Amino acid sequence: MAGPNYKFAFVMDPLDTVLVDKDTTFVMMLEAQARGHQIFFVGLKDMYCLGPRPLCRARRCEVSRAAAGHYRFLDDGVEMPLDAFDAIFMRKDPPADANYIYATMLLSLADHRRTFVINRPEGLREANEKLYQLNFPSVIPPTLVTYETARLKRFMEEQGGEMVIKPLDGHGGEGVFVMTRGDRNLNAILETATQLERRPIMAQRYIPEVRKGDKRLIVLDGEPLGCTLRVPMAAEHRGNIHVGGTCVKAQVTARDREICRVLKPRLQRDGLYFVGLDIIGDFLTEVNVTSPTGVQEINRLDGVKLEQQVIDFVEARVRALPLSQKH
Repeated sequence: MAGPNYKFAFVMDPLDTVLVDKDTTFVMMLEAQARGHQIFFVGLKDMYCLGPRPLCRARRCEVSRAAAGHYRFLDDGVEMPLDAFDAIFMRKDPPADANYIYATMLLSLADHRRTFVINRPEGLREANEKLYQLNFPSVIPPTLVTYETARLKRFMEEQGGEMVIKPLDGHGGEGVFVMTRGDRNLNAILETATQLERRPIMAQRYIPEVRKGDKRLIVLDGEPLGCTLRVPMAAEHRGNIHVGGTCVKAQVTARDREICRVLKPRLQRDGLYFVGLDIIGDFLTEVNVTSPTGVQEINRLDGVKLEQQVIDFVEARVRALPLSQKH
């Protein structure tokens, strides 16, 4: 391939946990490797700081779709400054717990004149995947965040006797409940969800269109790349794939583009370059920033390779760095 070969580090979960036919990080690695870039695996525990200098133990690797062994390490690990890489992909899966936040703080110490980090660590700390949507009131459903069960029940009545509740630190549909007036479990579920009013949760109006599917829209630098509808099983309200949802082909609609136009200035300001929007009906319900997935499902349904556009974008950002490293 023409052009310089870069060093790309992927901060992620262990490679032996990767599902080669589902994982979005994996196809980014495949695409970068196909272009001649060197790819490195870095776990959270591999990052450390010596004084003000952020470093890591990075293992250069190769990946493939081979049935027997989808990766191999080319060395036992080399100690490197974080800003020795041309780009770092922060792709550690949720939860965004304390260790995740500490990792973003170490990444913030890397010299961003030399190294492009996607997504920007400061943006990742700012953007709780549930709360970040509150910055865009014109495109979200009626929403309440509170500790108080009485306030939650009043909100449910205001929404016609039905609502969805979710934990602020959940992921993959974890802890999401549809609540309805007259449910004899209502008090018990609200007490459990709020831990007896010791933690806040989010409630939103129930959107009936969820039965047709929860759309995952992949967005790069504020622009939509592609989408899929995750349709829940008949006995489920969640469309998440790991709880039995089915991905079906979907189109990027005019409303999807309008939502992206609303979000784009803030996403760019916060350095949230690669995100996954969850859209039900006409409403944005979540902004996934930590390790958004869905690319492989969209690729198969639409006959595309979205990761090519992602790597194009990263290469362009690396070339634009003030102290870009040439290899």
